[in-house]
Amino acid sequence: METNRATEHMKKGLVCSESVLLGVCEELGLNVDDKIIPRIGRLFAGGIGRTGSVCGAVAGGVMALGLVVEPGQTMEEGLAAMKVAEEFRRRFEAEMGSISCRDLTGLDLTTPEGMKGLMESVTSQTICFPAVAAAYRIVLDRLKERATR
Repeated sequence: METNRATEHMKKGLVCSESVLLGVCEELGLNVDDKIIPRIGRLFAGGIGRTGSVCGAVAGGVMALGLVVEPGQTMEEGLAAMKVAEEFRRRFEAEMGSISCRDLTGLDLTTPEGMKGLMESVTSQTICFPAVAAAYRIVLDRLKERATR
């Protein structure tokens, strides 16, 4: 299994979205307020409040990109900045097969059975940790690519 700052945070008990967000901030040397980051990402876990929507690792990655990518001064520059998130999403989906927590895990986390399935299965190890590792790596790759242009 791929390991990096984000997966290390997951091992310590942070959720997927928090782990990616904090890991990227640390890697980039961003001065973060620990009362805000990673906490701001907490409720994105489980596909936004366990609803199975957008994977928390993806949400954490997009939040991290938003902290770094300049929005631009014009509409055109703003739309160009959005392409960073668009490409991140595309690459994550190509690697993981989906950006949907429910599709990735195969679980309905809004039910007791779904939560039990997450806690008692290998889903966290086989899906969530790899998703966190991928999101972290892809964010950093995208930022490096932008910096070399």
